[in-house]
Amino acid sequence: MYQYAMINNAGTPTSEYLTTNISNVFLPSALLILIVFYSIYFIKMFSQKRQGIQTYQLGQRCEKSIRNTEILLKLSTGMIIPVQICSILFNCSTLPALARITGIFIGAAGDFIFLIAILTMKNSWRAGIPKKDKTELISHGIYKYSRNPAFLGFDFMYIGILLLYLNLVLLILTLLTILTLHLQILQEEKYLENIFGEQYITYKKCTHRYFGKNII
Repeated sequence: MYQYAMINNAGTPTSEYLTTNISNVFLPSALLILIVFYSIYFIKMFSQKRQGIQTYQLGQRCEKSIRNTEILLKLSTGMIIPVQICSILFNCSTLPALARITGIFIGAAGDFIFLIAILTMKNSWRAGIPKKDKTELISHGIYKYSRNPAFLGFDFMYIGILLLYLNLVLLILTLLTILTLHLQILQEEKYLENIFGEQYITYKKCTHRYFGKNII
């Protein structure tokens, strides 16, 4: 009888042990996703600065619609970082382990997509619509399958962290930031169409805004 009781209860400590071990993965994974993502961002920015290129140009245009969109983008992307960090450090999460594990993969995918996008853009990458710089239209590599892979990388990173540490404040800020990124994309599409004309219009027909390729 005693032996049966021991066997019957054997799963409980094992289950608790597995749950604890899985939970211990979330914090370092989330921090690593953030560190890798922003390391890519700032290393690229520093690299371009050494070449005399001003990467960060958000809010510098005179046009009201562009300036307002980029100021909103600056605010949302700036505000979400401390909320992400606090959510991670204070373990503010309401989702089950499986959803949080999915968040790790989505966040890591965001880092990878962002890295490939930045490397493909080379010195044409800018944060914001440039005021004077002349850049190339990049339509090869990952840009054959997405017109905005860098933005897609941001979205994946934000969604990944949200799944890892879902809470109301982070949810609101994540949705707001993804929305402002989309508004920025719309502004950039108008700018690129004005600058590159038919070349960009043809590119738009071939490649989807976020992901996908048309055969024409």
